[in-house]
Amino acid sequence: MARDISPIVKQSRREGYALAPKAHKVMAKKSGIPGEHADMRVRGGSLYLTQLREKQKVRRLYGLLEKQFAKLMKEAARADGLAGENLLQYLERRADNAVYRAGFAGTRRQARQLVSHGHFLLNGRRIDIPSIRLKPGDVLEVRPKSQKSEYFKNLESVVSGAATTPLSWLKSDPKKMKIEITSLPKREEAEAGINEQLIVEYYSR
Repeated sequence: MARDISPIVKQSRREGYALAPKAHKVMAKKSGIPGEHADMRVRGGSLYLTQLREKQKVRRLYGLLEKQFAKLMKEAARADGLAGENLLQYLERRADNAVYRAGFAGTRRQARQLVSHGHFLLNGRRIDIPSIRLKPGDVLEVRPKSQKSEYFKNLESVVSGAATTPLSWLKSDPKKMKIEITSLPKREEAEAGINEQLIVEYYSR
């Protein structure tokens, strides 16, 4: 399964946006674009560059490769409603994102690994595809065998330490090791600081 394994902190500095919790501390000490000749590259500038950087930021935030992200954008543009909001909703409804949002993992990369290693059941069936799109009524739960692992034995402490914001579209139950999808994600519940219209404009060129 193809995935981006470049350092998340380096990516965060490149985009000027903390893509993972640990990036906040590093970026507080080290600001600016990483690299030996970083001072020669100017952030901002043309509209195209602004659109590109926003696209890269969101793509990296949710852990998608360019081909995956472009395909998702095409689907969002074909669907009813606003393309940008459709895109964010599709990203939020990914299985790995739901695991992260429910507090079952500290980062999206960790959530992706938990799903891809087959630790979850979706409506009673084992899954190992992080990109599966969830819908209202779906139930994700830790498979019985995985519940015996040290990680999931301490899941309640993991969730309590994740400091997640309650969301209207999912219900997290760490005691039962279960996540229920109750509705579709709202635009305002997506990650803060995203300008999806710039992404739509980038792909509309």
